[in-house]
Amino acid sequence: MSAEIRHDWKREEVAALFALPFNDLLARAHAVHAAHHDPNAVQVSTLLSIKTGGCPEDCAYCPQAQRYHTGVEAQKLMSVDAVLERAKAAKEAGASRFCMGAAWREPKDRDIPKVAEIVRAVKGLGLETCATLGMLKAEQAQALKDAGLDYYNHNLDTAPEFYGEIIQTREYQDRLDTLEHVRDTGLKTCCGGIVGMGESRSQRAGLLQTLANLPEHPQSVPINMLVQVEGTPLAGTEALDPFEFVRTIAVARLMMPDSMVRLSAGREQMHDEMQALCFFAGANSIFYGEKLLTTSNPEAERDRKLFERLDLKPLQVTETSETVHADIVEPACEARAESAA
Repeated sequence: MSAEIRHDWKREEVAALFALPFNDLLARAHAVHAAHHDPNAVQVSTLLSIKTGGCPEDCAYCPQAQRYHTGVEAQKLMSVDAVLERAKAAKEAGASRFCMGAAWREPKDRDIPKVAEIVRAVKGLGLETCATLGMLKAEQAQALKDAGLDYYNHNLDTAPEFYGEIIQTREYQDRLDTLEHVRDTGLKTCCGGIVGMGESRSQRAGLLQTLANLPEHPQSVPINMLVQVEGTPLAGTEALDPFEFVRTIAVARLMMPDSMVRLSAGREQMHDEMQALCFFAGANSIFYGEKLLTTSNPEAERDRKLFERLDLKPLQVTETSETVHADIVEPACEARAESAA
């Protein structure tokens, strides 16, 4: 059941998807997922914090904000060699994309050449590269693109009307402007949000509506479950019902059928059965490894065992001989291309 690519979703349409009987919603989402992707393949990415803590922003969920007492100490930008060592280990463990995060509100111009050097080194391993550094100016985005960056992550976090309850040190439009700069350079976008922060279902619908109505659907859409960290304002927030999280994954798949929908932060708290439902509902990307920036993530061995139990396989990559650019290729598509040749 192939789905139309739309950028004109109305809030009531999204709300109607959320309101579908659970089994009907999952059946529809899985049919769309299978029409646009290999339903038994999952992209495996690794995320490394290359500059931890000391962020001046006030994001209510974030342990890296310097104003909160969470036990996270500010650190300097990692060296190229240190990042490269972790990237090699990630590739050996089965990751095809290496994502790098720095706790900046926005990088200074003097930071960009240092990050560009890291990107070039990681790209040289044949890994896809992704960075999340905060807000970017147009020329900074271009410099990262020139260095070989494939994706830039910049989440919207939540619906426009709930945003002020979570963050006050930057505007929603600031996020949209950074995404525009990234798209204009030809970089792929990784953009999603966090659920379970006390928002209503209508506001979860508003987040997905905003994402799907962007001029271009994000190629990667991370859906994060709030990880509650002591010392942050959102510690103690009532936990989101697991089935509501699965619904959010399913609606995201229906609205953005070609995007990779990433089951992201919060997997440490998810039992295997919940993750299996998410994969069925359309999630086809995960972060793999022990940490997501500063919060824990399921051990790689647990993920390997889960993949075996669910008959899932990692998405494979191909490398061109000249640029070592790694493109995600679904095995079934690859086989069809070889037979056509």
